[in-house]
Amino acid sequence: MTLIIVESPTKAKTLGNFLPKEYDVEATYGHIMDLPKSPISVDIENNFRPDYKVVSDREDTIASIQKLAKKSKNVFIATDPDREGEAIAAHVNEILPKGAVVKRIAFHEITKEAVEEAIKHPREIDKNLVNAQIARRVLDRLVGYKLSPLLWKKVRRGLSAGRVQSVALRIIIEREEEIKAFDKKEYWEITCKVTNSKQGNSFNVMLDKVDGKKALVNNKKIADEVLTHLRSAKYIVSDIIKKEIKRNPYPPYTTSTMTQSAAVKFGWPAKKTMSVAQKLYEQGMITYHRTDSLNIAVSAIAKLRAYIVENYGEKYLSERVRVYKTKSKSAQEAHEAIRPTEVTNNKSKLVGDQKKLYELIWTRFVACQMAFSISDRTRIDVLANGKKKYLLKTSGEIVKFDGWRKVLVSGAHDVVLPDVLKGEDLSLIKADGEQKFTQPPARYNEASLIKKLEELGIGRPSTYAPTISTIMARNYVEKEDRKFLPTPVGEAVNSFLVGNFPTVFEYGFTAQMEDNLDRVAEGKLAWTSEIKKFWGPFNKKILSVEKKAKRIKIRTEKLDRKCPECKKGQLVVRVGRFGKFISCERFPDCKYTEKFVQKIGMKCPKCKKGDVVIKKTRKGRPFFGCFRYPDCEYASWKDPRKKSEKEKPASG
Repeated sequence: MTLIIVESPTKAKTLGNFLPKEYDVEATYGHIMDLPKSPISVDIENNFRPDYKVVSDREDTIASIQKLAKKSKNVFIATDPDREGEAIAAHVNEILPKGAVVKRIAFHEITKEAVEEAIKHPREIDKNLVNAQIARRVLDRLVGYKLSPLLWKKVRRGLSAGRVQSVALRIIIEREEEIKAFDKKEYWEITCKVTNSKQGNSFNVMLDKVDGKKALVNNKKIADEVLTHLRSAKYIVSDIIKKEIKRNPYPPYTTSTMTQSAAVKFGWPAKKTMSVAQKLYEQGMITYHRTDSLNIAVSAIAKLRAYIVENYGEKYLSERVRVYKTKSKSAQEAHEAIRPTEVTNNKSKLVGDQKKLYELIWTRFVACQMAFSISDRTRIDVLANGKKKYLLKTSGEIVKFDGWRKVLVSGAHDVVLPDVLKGEDLSLIKADGEQKFTQPPARYNEASLIKKLEELGIGRPSTYAPTISTIMARNYVEKEDRKFLPTPVGEAVNSFLVGNFPTVFEYGFTAQMEDNLDRVAEGKLAWTSEIKKFWGPFNKKILSVEKKAKRIKIRTEKLDRKCPECKKGQLVVRVGRFGKFISCERFPDCKYTEKFVQKIGMKCPKCKKGDVVIKKTRKGRPFFGCFRYPDCEYASWKDPRKKSEKEKPASG
């Protein structure tokens, strides 16, 4: 018999479906060894040696693996093809019986062909990848276990800090500070509706320039003056500019772009996207989903191009094979982008979220080798001659050939302009002005935060989802309309960490640490020397801050209500381990608390009596419900204040 060891039972089942009977497939159920939760379990005096222990509920799994290994002629460790998978492989190797013939195999898709090819070309366990995983684990353990006690002393008990998570928190808070500091500027949009008198075609043009200079209409007085001039001006088509636009398709997905797309299209948090992708990968439907590479296997491209010709026709195939270059310095080109394992896969066995994500991945992959789309873009310049020369413009675009848009809808639509001639006179129908104000930068959502982390070089494909999940779980940030908003606790933690450890939580420093970990994975750096270089100054700073730093107060929101218990203090909103709650401002002298209920300012659309409040499911997903529950069972994912949206029942 031959034993193959993987991480998950789903992956084991998929392999078992196509491997011959002489193969046993056993799952480790994730890590079998790890650093225990306490103590720190890193021997700082002994070159930062990690003290790994067997995970408490993995003893039976280990015993089963050992028993099967003794009966097997060969043992193939087939854990995931990344640092985490390599570390699991190393720990599995440690617990295997002496004398076992052990080989490491790796594949990026769970298909018969890929596994058979991997078995033909086994390798040794990659010590460099293992060292990179150890380095990250040790580094994060040192930062977390040394900073968390400081937060307990200087901010509040029960808090914790993380190397990458705290930087993500900083990004969100700095954006919030930008929004608060933003100075709105007034401006007016001036639009004229004009018509071609012969054809009777009307269209809108927008003011662009006044006497050859960029139009600056920033108050009502100027707007009224401009509109007066425009209403008495003579209009003529001054120019018509036509241009053919060719657009290439997007590249196939990486972890980052996949999680961004799922956030935009489905409103999914990164954690959910990665969970669904994990299931698709383990079922053999997609290639490995933790990747920052845009590489595509030659065989996969050949199959895809044949599929495009067969299903859409020769004209929809790109003239040349498109090769996408990976921007990330850390990307491993031996890895692939995320794609379907078979472009002709039958999706009928997939349902719900798995089907939605699979189709997203499938369409993006198919489009990447299709012909470019071709559009005609037209710009019409209109000159209004009056007391001044006013230049107004409009533009439109018509798709002549859809190309890759045949499968991947981009959201673009035709904007058809009327046929007019250069030098042709136009008649004014009406001129209007609309007051507007410049808007502050938007708060980060899941998609834009991941994009920002990637731009800064912070985090890697395997860390985006857990980073966001952690700052949410710690109640350092909350979501409002799917956008991140820092809580008072998050603000206090950030203020303390950035104020006292500016280097450790500086973007460039964090990105450099990620690059160094990549160099460890490539065998170009020794992990112990990197940790040592970090530890000296960091530990010295910890000791200094512990002595000198002042305690940070957590901002509270006053409710303008007296405490019903002590009758002295005012009630305030605080943020605890389980979210917001109401307490007396005189805590700990007065320990009164009550549940925090977030009202949205409207009555229940079902019973017309209770207030609509924001609640959370058992999994933490917010929804809208009636305060009178269970007397009224109204619940909706959609905000009832937005009347145009249809309500859907919310369930846990």
